[in-house]
Amino acid sequence: MATLTVAGLFLLFLLLIVGAGSFLGDTGMVHAGERIGILDVEGTIDDPTELLQQIGEFREQEGVRAVVLRINSPGGSVGPSQELYEELKLLGQEKPLIVSMGSVAASGGYYLAIAGDRIFANPGTITGSIGVIMSFPNYQELMGKVGVRTEVVKSGRFKDIGSGSREFSEADRELLQTVIDDVHGQFVEAISKQRNLSLEQLKTFADGRIFTGRQAREIGLVDELGGFRVAVDYAAKQAGLENDPELIFPEPKRGNWLERYLDSALSRYLGVKLESKHVSGPQYLWSTP
Repeated sequence: MATLTVAGLFLLFLLLIVGAGSFLGDTGMVHAGERIGILDVEGTIDDPTELLQQIGEFREQEGVRAVVLRINSPGGSVGPSQELYEELKLLGQEKPLIVSMGSVAASGGYYLAIAGDRIFANPGTITGSIGVIMSFPNYQELMGKVGVRTEVVKSGRFKDIGSGSREFSEADRELLQTVIDDVHGQFVEAISKQRNLSLEQLKTFADGRIFTGRQAREIGLVDELGGFRVAVDYAAKQAGLENDPELIFPEPKRGNWLERYLDSALSRYLGVKLESKHVSGPQYLWSTP
């Protein structure tokens, strides 16, 4: 009886959470006065949907006079990084867009940064990692030990490229390298255009290496050293606002409280996250062990 009562209360609690989330609606913005908008890029760049919405809302709000893009990211998928970069450039054409690098703004994180009018980094910020990576697990030997094999029927010799059940052929490697080289070239070209650095200059260090904020400033990847508050003050000056301006942050996502509750519980007790997803394809990502 006691167990049924507890289960009933738990179910009621979940229904209340779902109902509250539906009533409050999706992510929204606070509208008031002349302020500086704050866009926060945290973690791996995979699904750009929410940030794209926030960028669009800041573009539309006349009261948002400037935007500070705060980046704490090692990068992520190529497509989402490029999509966000293009939308940030559009935002920067309408109002000042200032970048503040946190602990890490590397690879795809740096790709987003170059959309800004001015880039601020801490002296010890890790940035750079201008490169592309693809990795493929190979479990062919393990499958052989347990007596498992994969039979593949395909329309062309490259259709199963990257399969973990067979060795890479030389043709596979050549094809994938051309893809990597092209996507890397797109990254380098964007930096050259946005940072006014020649391709020859970039070739000397656009090989995946990382830099501190201070090193990045010396080679032209970063404009100034300073933290978040310094970037905000600069944005206020560019927008003609007084010092210590009011800041506007996108409101926390409210639409699916149940998912966030379950995600928190699974993460805490099982070390599993609902939002974790497999991402394939080339990555603008600084990958660490």
